[in-house]
Formats: sequence, C-alpha cells, structure tokens
Amino acid sequence: MTTALQLSSEAKAAIPAHVAVIMDGNGRWAKKRGLPRVEGHRKGVESVRAIVRSAGECGVKYLTLYAFSVENWNRPKDEVDTLMKYLARFLKNEIGELNRNNVRLEAIGQIWRLPEFVQEQLAKTKTALARNNGLTLILALSYGGRTELVEAARAIAEEAKAGRLDPAEINERVMSEHLYTRHWPDPDLLIRTSGEMRVSNFLLWQISYAELVVTPTLWPEFRKAELVAALEEYARRNRRFGGL
Repeated sequence: MTTALQLSSEAKAAIPAHVAVIMDGNGRWAKKRGLPRVEGHRKGVESVRAIVRSAGECGVKYLTLYAFSVENWNRPKDEVDTLMKYLARFLKNEIGELNRNNVRLEAIGQIWRLPEFVQEQLAKTKTALARNNGLTLILALSYGGRTELVEAARAIAEEAKAGRLDPAEINERVMSEHLYTRHWPDPDLLIRTSGEMRVSNFLLWQISYAELVVTPTLWPEFRKAELVAALEEYARRNRRFGGL
C-alpha cells in the first residue's frame, strides 16, 4: 500500500523528466477565507517552496512553473505590483534553500517587461545557483505560449530573409530551436491545480504529447502528497505518441 508521501515502485520507475505546472487558485483560496487576493499569492509561495523540494526528492530533472503570464499584466496595478515584490523577495530569500537542494534556476518569457528590480534579482539568483546540477527550476515569467510562437516565427522569418535559412528546411526541429525552451526537453507531465480544464496559453508547442493531470486542489494547498498523487497517475498512463 502506498502512503500519501511515498511513491510506489511503479511510479519510481516512471518518473517524468520534465514536469510543468499551471499554479492556479490563489485568488479563490483567499476568497474562501475572506482574505485579500494577495494573501493567496503569499500562501502560494509556500507551495512553490514545497514542490520544488519535493520534485527534486522524487527525481524530477526539470520543473517549469507558470508564475506570471502575459495576460496577468492586465490585472489591477496594485495586485501586479504586489506580485512583483513577492517574486523579487522569493528570488532573494530562497537562494539558501535552493542551494541546499542543488537547484539551478532558469526563466522564460518576456523578461524585459519585468520591473528592473525583479530583473536584477533574477540575474543575481541565477548566478548564485549556476553551479548546481540537480533539479532545474524554470520560472515562466511574463510568459505566453502564443507570444513565444510569434517570436519564434519572426526569428525564423528574419533568418530566411537574410539567406541564412532555406524556407524548405523549416521543420519541427527548427521551430523547437527558436523557442524559449530550446535548451530543455519538452514536458512529460502537465499538472493544473484548481480543477480548471484549460491550458491557459502555456507551453502550447511543448505540451503536444504531455500527459495532463488536473487536480481540484487549489495551489496554496498543493503539497508533496498532491505531487505524489500526480506522479502515480502519470505512471499509470500508456504513452503511445500516436502509435499503437
């Protein structure tokens, strides 16, 4: 019998190399408790800390967290400003924890749109963790899947126009090499919290063959037990990639 915090032998043998997470439900968690939305975001940071540690313990090599989307810029300014402060604080305060867990940090998205103080702290934290070779934590910040694809298409078009690329040679490999995620394998497992049945413009190209696990658990309540449950569900899947 598998306990809530222990992986079965089957799941241990089938750990996905790359797990991506749509962290949803911070606002609803706060609303249910009569708290401001920002309290849900603050509580959600605790889940990030717990899941980064747990993913590394389980043997996951890459963990991509959907932290802030391009659409999130449309939220009220006060909320966005608070989220940016929380992000900078997380990046600074978690260096010790991430180092102890041998975590390397990367980021994808329109990083240039982040406030300068966030960009500076992101660069400092990445440098502080650069020598680590355990779990690679990839934060999707000011990220949008369609935006990523548009930027890739524009870069490919510019190369073709300059004569450096024959349009006849454009294929899936070329496309992948122009994405933010070109240095890492595509996600094997996509987890979405809060029960919503949509991918919300997240890694649209990369999740083509990812297994999807949707949990009703709100992100601030998502911990190791919920991650283990998702990994167990993943192990039960038969990944055919279009074959038999």
